[in-house]
Amino acid sequence: MLASDYDFALPPELIAQAPAAQRDASRLLVLDGDATADRRFSDLPAYLNAGDVLVLNETRVIAARIFGERAASGGRVEFLLLHPARTARYDPAATQWIALAKPARRLRAGERVVLRDEQRAYGTATVVTELEDGLREIEFALDLGFEEYLERAGRLPLPPYIHNESAEAQQRYQTVFARVPGSVAAPTASLHFTPEVLAAIEARGVEIARLTLDVGLGTFRPIVATRVEEHRMHAESYAIPAAAAGAVERARAEGRRVIAAGTTVVRALEGSIQKHGRIVEGEDATDIFIQPGFAFAAVDAMITNFHLPQSSLLVLVSAFAGRERIMRAYAQAIERRYRFFSFGDAMLILRRAPA
Repeated sequence: MLASDYDFALPPELIAQAPAAQRDASRLLVLDGDATADRRFSDLPAYLNAGDVLVLNETRVIAARIFGERAASGGRVEFLLLHPARTARYDPAATQWIALAKPARRLRAGERVVLRDEQRAYGTATVVTELEDGLREIEFALDLGFEEYLERAGRLPLPPYIHNESAEAQQRYQTVFARVPGSVAAPTASLHFTPEVLAAIEARGVEIARLTLDVGLGTFRPIVATRVEEHRMHAESYAIPAAAAGAVERARAEGRRVIAAGTTVVRALEGSIQKHGRIVEGEDATDIFIQPGFAFAAVDAMITNFHLPQSSLLVLVSAFAGRERIMRAYAQAIERRYRFFSFGDAMLILRRAPA
Protein backbone atom coordinates (compact mmCIF):
# COMPACT_ATOMS: atom_id res chain seq x y z
CA MET A 1 0.00 0.00 0.00
CA LEU A 2 1.22 3.49 -0.82
CA ALA A 3 2.03 6.02 1.88
CA SER A 4 -0.01 8.50 -0.14
CA ASP A 5 -3.10 6.41 0.66
CA TYR A 6 -2.79 7.90 4.17
CA ASP A 7 -2.56 11.51 3.09
CA PHE A 8 -5.19 14.17 3.70
CA ALA A 9 -5.47 17.95 3.49
CA LEU A 10 -5.67 19.70 6.84
CA PRO A 11 -6.39 23.42 7.27
CA PRO A 12 -3.45 24.88 9.22
CA GLU A 13 -5.75 26.50 11.76
CA LEU A 14 -6.85 23.03 12.97
CA ILE A 15 -3.32 22.18 14.14
CA ALA A 16 -3.73 22.85 17.85
CA GLN A 17 -1.06 25.20 19.20
CA ALA A 18 -2.18 25.15 22.82
CA PRO A 19 -3.86 22.67 25.15
CA ALA A 20 -7.56 22.96 25.87
CA ALA A 21 -8.41 25.29 28.74
CA GLN A 22 -9.45 22.24 30.76
CA ARG A 23 -8.08 18.81 29.94
CA ASP A 24 -11.39 16.96 29.87
CA ALA A 25 -13.07 19.76 27.88
CA SER A 26 -11.45 18.51 24.68
CA ARG A 27 -13.85 17.15 22.10
CA LEU A 28 -14.23 13.40 21.65
CA LEU A 29 -15.26 11.84 18.34
CA VAL A 30 -16.74 8.42 19.05
CA LEU A 31 -16.37 5.99 16.15
CA ASP A 32 -18.77 3.09 16.67
CA GLY A 33 -19.26 0.99 13.56
CA ASP A 34 -19.87 3.41 10.71
CA ALA A 35 -21.54 5.91 13.03
CA THR A 36 -19.79 8.86 14.66
CA ALA A 37 -20.89 10.92 17.64
CA ASP A 38 -19.63 14.29 18.85
CA ARG A 39 -18.93 14.29 22.58
CA ARG A 40 -16.63 15.82 25.17
CA PHE A 41 -13.75 13.87 26.68
CA SER A 42 -15.53 14.15 30.02
CA ASP A 43 -18.22 11.87 28.46
CA LEU A 44 -15.72 9.01 28.06
CA PRO A 45 -16.79 7.11 31.22
CA ALA A 46 -20.27 6.60 29.73
CA TYR A 47 -18.74 4.43 26.98
CA LEU A 48 -16.93 2.13 29.41
CA ASN A 49 -18.53 -0.78 31.23
CA ALA A 50 -17.98 -2.69 34.45
CA GLY A 51 -15.41 -5.36 33.75
CA ASP A 52 -13.55 -3.38 31.08
CA VAL A 53 -9.81 -2.92 31.56
CA LEU A 54 -8.46 0.53 30.72
CA VAL A 55 -4.67 0.48 30.18
CA LEU A 56 -2.69 3.69 30.70
CA ASN A 57 0.89 4.57 29.82
CA GLU A 58 2.40 6.29 32.86
CA THR A 59 5.65 7.30 31.18
CA ARG A 60 6.96 10.77 31.97
CA VAL A 61 8.47 13.09 29.35
CA ILE A 62 12.01 14.18 30.15
CA ALA A 63 13.43 17.61 29.29
CA ALA A 64 15.32 16.00 26.42
CA ARG A 65 15.77 19.11 24.25
CA ILE A 66 19.13 20.67 25.11
CA PHE A 67 21.23 23.43 23.60
CA GLY A 68 24.84 24.46 23.20
CA GLU A 69 27.52 26.02 21.04
CA ARG A 70 30.23 24.40 18.94
CA ALA A 71 33.47 24.89 20.84
CA ALA A 72 35.39 25.58 17.63
CA SER A 73 33.07 28.09 15.96
CA GLY A 74 30.41 29.16 18.45
CA GLY A 75 27.63 27.94 16.14
CA ARG A 76 24.34 27.04 17.82
CA VAL A 77 23.62 23.33 18.35
CA GLU A 78 20.47 21.55 19.48
CA PHE A 79 20.22 17.94 20.63
CA LEU A 80 17.14 15.82 21.21
CA LEU A 81 18.18 13.04 23.55
CA LEU A 82 16.53 9.72 22.64
CA HIS A 83 17.99 7.07 24.93
CA PRO A 84 21.30 5.94 26.43
CA ALA A 85 23.73 4.50 23.90
CA ARG A 86 23.89 1.07 25.57
CA THR A 87 20.23 0.55 26.43
CA ALA A 88 16.79 1.63 25.27
CA ARG A 89 15.74 2.28 28.87
CA TYR A 90 16.15 5.66 30.53
CA ASP A 91 19.24 5.75 32.74
CA PRO A 92 20.29 9.08 34.29
CA ALA A 93 23.67 7.56 35.17
CA ALA A 94 24.53 7.00 31.50
CA THR A 95 27.11 9.38 30.04
CA GLN A 96 26.76 8.31 26.41
CA TRP A 97 23.45 8.96 24.61
CA ILE A 98 21.90 8.64 21.17
CA ALA A 99 20.53 11.99 20.06
CA LEU A 100 19.04 13.75 17.08
CA ALA A 101 21.37 16.62 16.26
CA LYS A 102 20.76 19.94 14.54
CA PRO A 103 22.60 20.86 12.38
CA ALA A 104 23.69 17.21 12.03
CA ARG A 105 25.71 17.61 8.84
CA ARG A 106 28.20 19.88 10.60
CA LEU A 107 28.69 17.76 13.69
CA ARG A 108 31.45 15.29 12.97
CA ALA A 109 33.07 12.71 15.22
CA GLY A 110 35.28 14.43 17.77
CA GLU A 111 33.34 17.72 17.68
CA ARG A 112 32.90 19.24 21.12
CA VAL A 113 29.78 21.19 22.06
CA VAL A 114 29.64 23.49 25.09
CA LEU A 115 26.27 22.95 26.77
CA ARG A 116 24.83 26.19 28.05
CA ASP A 117 21.77 28.38 28.51
CA GLU A 118 21.48 32.12 28.99
CA GLN A 119 22.95 31.95 32.50
CA ARG A 120 25.90 29.58 32.36
CA ALA A 121 27.73 26.63 30.85
CA TYR A 122 27.13 23.16 32.28
CA GLY A 123 29.87 21.12 30.63
CA THR A 124 30.34 19.57 27.22
CA ALA A 125 28.94 16.95 24.86
CA THR A 126 31.41 15.34 22.45
CA VAL A 127 30.29 13.56 19.28
CA VAL A 128 31.52 9.99 19.54
CA THR A 129 29.95 8.45 16.43
CA GLU A 130 28.10 9.75 13.39
CA LEU A 131 24.97 7.69 12.75
CA GLU A 132 22.40 7.77 9.94
CA ASP A 133 19.21 9.86 9.84
CA GLY A 134 20.76 12.80 11.69
CA LEU A 135 21.57 10.73 14.77
CA ARG A 136 24.73 11.09 16.80
CA GLU A 137 26.19 9.23 19.73
CA ILE A 138 27.38 11.86 22.19
CA GLU A 139 29.30 11.68 25.46
CA PHE A 140 28.56 14.05 28.31
CA ALA A 141 31.09 15.66 30.63
CA LEU A 142 28.90 17.67 33.03
CA ASP A 143 29.82 19.60 36.15
CA LEU A 144 26.54 18.62 37.83
CA GLY A 145 24.22 15.60 37.85
CA PHE A 146 22.46 14.67 34.61
CA GLU A 147 18.91 15.07 35.95
CA GLU A 148 19.77 18.37 37.61
CA TYR A 149 21.21 19.58 34.30
CA LEU A 150 18.00 18.63 32.43
CA GLU A 151 15.90 20.33 35.09
CA ARG A 152 17.90 23.55 34.80
CA ALA A 153 18.65 23.76 31.09
CA GLY A 154 16.50 21.23 29.24
CA ARG A 155 13.13 21.78 27.61
CA LEU A 156 10.30 19.33 27.04
CA PRO A 157 10.52 18.43 23.35
CA LEU A 158 7.20 19.69 22.01
CA PRO A 159 6.66 18.59 18.38
CA PRO A 160 8.02 20.99 15.75
CA TYR A 161 4.54 21.79 14.40
CA ILE A 162 3.64 23.32 17.78
CA HIS A 163 4.99 26.87 17.59
CA ASN A 164 4.42 27.52 21.27
CA GLU A 165 7.24 27.99 23.76
CA SER A 166 5.00 29.11 26.62
CA ALA A 167 5.39 27.83 30.16
CA GLU A 168 1.79 26.56 30.00
CA ALA A 169 2.52 24.42 26.95
CA GLN A 170 5.59 22.97 28.66
CA GLN A 171 3.64 22.20 31.82
CA ARG A 172 0.66 20.65 30.03
CA TYR A 173 2.77 18.40 27.80
CA GLN A 174 2.61 15.78 30.56
CA THR A 175 -0.19 13.46 31.65
CA VAL A 176 -1.71 13.73 35.13
CA PHE A 177 -0.50 10.19 35.89
CA ALA A 178 3.01 10.56 34.44
CA ARG A 179 5.36 8.80 36.85
CA VAL A 180 8.26 6.94 35.20
CA PRO A 181 10.75 9.18 33.33
CA GLY A 182 12.01 8.17 29.90
CA SER A 183 9.88 9.51 27.03
CA VAL A 184 10.86 12.19 24.55
CA ALA A 185 7.25 12.71 23.47
CA ALA A 186 4.02 12.57 25.43
CA PRO A 187 1.45 9.79 25.02
CA THR A 188 -0.87 12.51 23.79
CA ALA A 189 -4.17 10.61 23.92
CA SER A 190 -3.77 10.65 27.69
CA LEU A 191 -3.26 14.41 27.98
CA HIS A 192 -7.06 14.72 28.24
CA PHE A 193 -7.45 12.67 31.42
CA THR A 194 -8.13 14.35 34.76
CA PRO A 195 -8.32 12.79 38.23
CA GLU A 196 -12.09 13.34 38.07
CA VAL A 197 -12.45 11.42 34.79
CA LEU A 198 -10.33 8.58 36.15
CA ALA A 199 -12.44 8.46 39.32
CA ALA A 200 -15.64 8.35 37.25
CA ILE A 201 -14.22 5.49 35.19
CA GLU A 202 -13.33 3.50 38.30
CA ALA A 203 -16.79 4.20 39.77
CA ARG A 204 -18.30 2.37 36.79
CA GLY A 205 -16.40 -0.78 37.74
CA VAL A 206 -13.66 -0.39 35.16
CA GLU A 207 -10.26 -1.82 36.14
CA ILE A 208 -7.35 0.53 35.45
CA ALA A 209 -3.99 -1.04 34.58
CA ARG A 210 -0.73 0.83 34.06
CA LEU A 211 2.40 0.16 32.04
CA THR A 212 5.17 2.27 30.54
CA LEU A 213 6.39 2.65 26.99
CA ASP A 214 9.09 5.25 26.48
CA VAL A 215 7.96 7.21 23.44
CA GLY A 216 10.76 7.76 20.96
CA LEU A 217 11.53 7.69 17.25
CA GLY A 218 9.36 4.61 16.74
CA THR A 219 6.27 6.67 17.47
CA PHE A 220 6.94 10.10 15.99
CA ARG A 221 9.23 9.56 12.97
CA PRO A 222 7.19 10.05 9.76
CA ILE A 223 6.94 7.57 6.89
CA VAL A 224 9.29 8.66 4.11
CA ALA A 225 9.19 5.46 2.03
CA THR A 226 6.87 5.37 -0.98
CA ARG A 227 5.30 2.11 0.16
CA VAL A 228 4.05 1.70 3.72
CA GLU A 229 5.58 -1.76 4.17
CA GLU A 230 9.05 -0.33 3.50
CA HIS A 231 8.90 1.92 6.56
CA ARG A 232 11.36 0.94 9.30
CA MET A 233 10.29 1.39 12.91
CA HIS A 234 12.77 2.24 15.65
CA ALA A 235 12.52 0.10 18.77
CA GLU A 236 10.98 1.56 21.91
CA SER A 237 11.37 0.13 25.38
CA TYR A 238 8.41 -0.81 27.55
CA ALA A 239 7.73 -2.32 30.95
CA ILE A 240 4.59 -4.24 31.89
CA PRO A 241 4.11 -4.79 35.64
CA ALA A 242 2.74 -8.10 36.87
CA ALA A 243 -0.56 -6.46 37.88
CA ALA A 244 -1.13 -5.06 34.38
CA ALA A 245 -0.16 -8.31 32.65
CA GLY A 246 -2.53 -10.25 34.91
CA ALA A 247 -5.42 -7.80 34.40
CA VAL A 248 -5.17 -7.90 30.62
CA GLU A 249 -4.71 -11.68 30.46
CA ARG A 250 -7.75 -12.28 32.68
CA ALA A 251 -9.85 -9.94 30.54
CA ARG A 252 -8.75 -11.72 27.37
CA ALA A 253 -9.59 -15.13 28.87
CA GLU A 254 -13.00 -13.96 30.06
CA GLY A 255 -13.98 -12.06 26.92
CA ARG A 256 -13.95 -8.65 28.61
CA ARG A 257 -12.86 -5.56 26.72
CA VAL A 258 -9.36 -4.11 26.90
CA ILE A 259 -9.29 -0.38 26.12
CA ALA A 260 -5.93 1.14 25.22
CA ALA A 261 -5.31 4.78 26.15
CA GLY A 262 -3.22 5.62 23.13
CA THR A 263 -1.22 3.95 20.40
CA THR A 264 1.76 3.47 22.73
CA VAL A 265 -0.32 1.12 24.90
CA VAL A 266 -1.40 -0.74 21.76
CA ARG A 267 2.23 -1.20 20.71
CA ALA A 268 3.31 -2.44 24.14
CA LEU A 269 0.46 -4.95 24.50
CA GLU A 270 0.42 -6.22 20.94
CA GLY A 271 4.22 -6.28 20.86
CA SER A 272 4.29 -8.48 23.95
CA ILE A 273 1.74 -10.89 22.48
CA GLN A 274 3.52 -10.99 19.13
CA LYS A 275 6.79 -11.92 20.84
CA HIS A 276 5.55 -14.20 23.63
CA GLY A 277 2.07 -15.32 22.61
CA ARG A 278 0.57 -13.61 25.65
CA ILE A 279 1.07 -10.53 27.82
CA VAL A 280 4.27 -11.09 29.78
CA GLU A 281 5.39 -8.99 32.71
CA GLY A 282 8.78 -7.36 32.66
CA GLU A 283 10.91 -5.04 30.53
CA ASP A 284 11.32 -5.46 26.78
CA ALA A 285 11.45 -3.46 23.56
CA THR A 286 9.37 -3.52 20.41
CA ASP A 287 9.83 -2.32 16.85
CA ILE A 288 6.41 -3.62 15.83
CA PHE A 289 4.89 -1.83 12.83
CA ILE A 290 1.13 -2.31 12.95
CA GLN A 291 -0.39 -1.95 9.49
CA PRO A 292 -3.49 -3.25 7.68
CA GLY A 293 -3.75 -7.01 7.92
CA PHE A 294 -2.42 -7.07 11.48
CA ALA A 295 -4.31 -9.48 13.76
CA PHE A 296 -5.04 -7.62 16.99
CA ALA A 297 -5.02 -9.98 19.95
CA ALA A 298 -5.16 -7.69 23.00
CA VAL A 299 -7.00 -4.45 22.28
CA ASP A 300 -10.76 -4.09 21.74
CA ALA A 301 -11.08 -0.30 21.81
CA MET A 302 -8.67 2.61 21.58
CA ILE A 303 -8.52 6.23 22.69
CA THR A 304 -6.32 8.26 20.38
CA ASN A 305 -5.70 11.77 19.06
CA PHE A 306 -5.87 12.79 15.39
CA HIS A 307 -2.55 12.00 13.75
CA LEU A 308 -0.23 13.41 11.11
CA PRO A 309 -0.80 12.53 7.44
CA GLN A 310 1.35 9.64 6.21
CA SER A 311 2.42 8.72 9.74
CA SER A 312 2.88 5.27 11.25
CA LEU A 313 0.26 6.24 13.87
CA LEU A 314 -2.36 6.92 11.19
CA VAL A 315 -1.49 3.56 9.64
CA LEU A 316 -1.89 1.90 13.06
CA VAL A 317 -5.36 3.29 13.74
CA SER A 318 -6.33 2.43 10.15
CA ALA A 319 -5.22 -1.16 10.77
CA PHE A 320 -7.35 -1.18 13.91
CA ALA A 321 -10.54 0.32 12.47
CA GLY A 322 -10.15 0.08 8.70
CA ARG A 323 -8.51 2.66 6.43
CA GLU A 324 -11.68 3.84 4.70
CA ARG A 325 -13.51 4.07 8.02
CA ILE A 326 -10.72 6.17 9.53
CA MET A 327 -10.35 8.44 6.52
CA ARG A 328 -14.11 9.12 6.55
CA ALA A 329 -13.93 9.89 10.27
CA TYR A 330 -10.97 12.25 9.68
CA ALA A 331 -12.91 14.03 6.93
CA GLN A 332 -15.83 14.48 9.33
CA ALA A 333 -13.47 15.73 12.05
CA ILE A 334 -12.07 18.35 9.67
CA GLU A 335 -15.55 19.38 8.61
CA ARG A 336 -16.64 19.67 12.26
CA ARG A 337 -13.49 21.68 13.13
CA TYR A 338 -11.85 19.24 15.50
CA ARG A 339 -8.34 20.17 16.66
CA PHE A 340 -5.53 17.92 15.41
CA PHE A 341 -2.24 16.47 16.65
CA SER A 342 -0.62 16.57 20.10
CA PHE A 343 -2.70 19.33 21.75
CA GLY A 344 -5.76 18.45 19.70
CA ASP A 345 -8.98 16.60 20.37
CA ALA A 346 -9.50 12.87 20.86
CA MET A 347 -11.19 9.91 19.24
CA LEU A 348 -12.65 6.77 20.80
CA ILE A 349 -12.58 3.84 18.38
CA LEU A 350 -14.82 0.90 19.27
CA ARG A 351 -14.15 -2.39 17.52
CA ARG A 352 -16.51 -4.49 19.58
CA ALA A 353 -19.91 -3.11 20.52
CA PRO A 354 -20.28 -2.49 24.28
CA ALA A 355 -22.61 -4.82 26.16
